[in-house]
Amino acid sequence: MESIRQIYRIGHGPSSSHTMGPMRAANMFLERNRRATRFQVTLYGSLAATGKGHMTDAAILEVLQPVAPTEIIWEPKVVLPFHPNGMLFESFDADDTLLETWTVYSIGGGTLANEDFNELKTKDIYEMCTIRDIQNWCEQTGYSYWEYVEQCEGPDIWEYLAEVWEIMQQAIRNGLEAEGIIPGGLGLRRKASDYLIRAKGYGSNIRSRGMVYAFALAVSEENACGGQIVTAPTCGSCGVLPAVLYHLKDSREFPDSRILRALATAGLFGNVVRTNASVSGAEVGCQGEVGVACAMAAAAASQLFGGTAAQIEYAAEMGLEHHLGLTCDPVCGLVQIPCIERNAFAAARALDANTFSNFSDGKHRVSFDQVVEVMRQTGNDLPSLYKETSEGGLAKNIRRK
Repeated sequence: MESIRQIYRIGHGPSSSHTMGPMRAANMFLERNRRATRFQVTLYGSLAATGKGHMTDAAILEVLQPVAPTEIIWEPKVVLPFHPNGMLFESFDADDTLLETWTVYSIGGGTLANEDFNELKTKDIYEMCTIRDIQNWCEQTGYSYWEYVEQCEGPDIWEYLAEVWEIMQQAIRNGLEAEGIIPGGLGLRRKASDYLIRAKGYGSNIRSRGMVYAFALAVSEENACGGQIVTAPTCGSCGVLPAVLYHLKDSREFPDSRILRALATAGLFGNVVRTNASVSGAEVGCQGEVGVACAMAAAAASQLFGGTAAQIEYAAEMGLEHHLGLTCDPVCGLVQIPCIERNAFAAARALDANTFSNFSDGKHRVSFDQVVEVMRQTGNDLPSLYKETSEGGLAKNIRRK
């Protein structure tokens, strides 16, 4: 299993698979084709179906257009066998002679792959890749999940996670300050600042929940507007974990050192899912995005509250289990409806999972690893119209005003 740096990618929204991945692919192709005088990029499957709403074309053109004229071709009905998010890059010289063709796929979380390489299969630094094995190791040695991360990643991981945490906090601050309409044509207004103000007017319980909503909305709205965020594990689910951690730091005064350890634990759980299943909405639906984000946040919260290895695993299991079957059906292909609200609800559910698990001794019948496998199977069984193509569900029945 590779580094948790692959779970926490720093970049701009609104989509890790539809924006960050294609932009990275465009940069890689450009480096090999500096003398090209024309580019052509064909988008297939889910990338073509919801690419305009996810700003896929804008991300690619931002890289290639300043160098040479670039044409984007949309093929939503053509799904290449390797992955639903396929891209064909072509470069041409002054005589319009084809210089290079490159087919590559954005497989989730900003990661790229094709038949010849796979960023998901880079250097393995974790010997164990199931929570069962890692939990057993923790219970036998007395170490925590975050200490396993440190042993595998090395001390440099804390500097990276500190940067991740700062960007997460800045996304919340930016989102709470911003107001106005989110671009895309749905006429959706930013709500984070309003929710924060209203939350402060209530008593402690409702105030606490309202603050979590506000923090999650802030990050998700920043993502929808193309702001800088951190995938956790994707752009579309980037508001869940920051909201939970920011709320707990604010309300319980946890120091940053403990927050970073919680981030390490959350990253470990997300990494297990990414390795054994998928975090790509185009591959397994939103259960792989918001569901995994909820599991990560639940694990982080449980650790902060002193949960045992078994209780942390139980919290994460509930966070993912109760999102099984969640479809990815963004209205008009935009990461707005239902994505933004889903982040807020998942953040609240993560805190509930933590509370529920900490009432228990950590023993339960369904393991996190079993839920990961069920999530993978469920994703395979979901029709493509429910996997980020905007052809079913809410996307089919809700239109622009």
